[in-house]
Amino acid sequence: MASSASPAVGRALDILTHLARQTGAVGASAIARDLGLPRSSTYHLLAVLEERGFVLRLPESRGWALGASAYGLTSAYTPHEGLERLARPVMRALAAEQGVTVHLGILRGPLTLYLLKESPAGATDEPSLVTAVGVLLPAHLTASGRAILAQLPEATVRALYTRPGDFVSRTGRGPRGLGDLLGELGPERARGWSEEVELVTPGLRSVGAAVFDLHRQPVAALSCTWRARVPARDAEPIVSALLAGASEVSRRLGG
Repeated sequence: MASSASPAVGRALDILTHLARQTGAVGASAIARDLGLPRSSTYHLLAVLEERGFVLRLPESRGWALGASAYGLTSAYTPHEGLERLARPVMRALAAEQGVTVHLGILRGPLTLYLLKESPAGATDEPSLVTAVGVLLPAHLTASGRAILAQLPEATVRALYTRPGDFVSRTGRGPRGLGDLLGELGPERARGWSEEVELVTPGLRSVGAAVFDLHRQPVAALSCTWRARVPARDAEPIVSALLAGASEVSRRLGG
């Protein structure tokens, strides 16, 4: 809710927070409706935020998304450099060994933020992925997000998901509510790794494993992605290598 002392600042922050929770571009009229803002004020604030790089107008979708300046603030606020430096060589080796794309992700509220991506060298049939560095996706749909959520206390997971709108679907699949999600996370916690099959993108499959810090807290996750409809692809070696990779990154973090 906007501050009564500075309503324009509060509304601008509300818009940025709202866009951060979305999986795609959002129209200005939808932003005004969802936040209960006057349309004229919404258009004015978006123009100011666009001028400063915090939001980006996407003509092809006739909507708005977070801009580079917003992601710059995120990077400045959270010191990921150490985590990325320690994880990158492990990810590079895992991608080369298994011939899959490997990601490093963290949680940002109920979202997965992708910090690093490593693809196998010389790959000519790499699937088209939406998981570029800096992309935010619903954590309950991604293997990285689910791997972290599975290792968190149930009370923490409940605190992350307080609105029905948090459970969006990209492909018509996936948990539709908190009960569904908690039910799926239980078995994933027990086996030590998580999986999503065509929850983010049709035709793709991902597995993820949490990375722990010296306090035994799940601070990140590694994930591997490949084509789901390749019958000859055996997931077991990928999962084994992924677990070893996540364990090695945890060891390097003191976990």
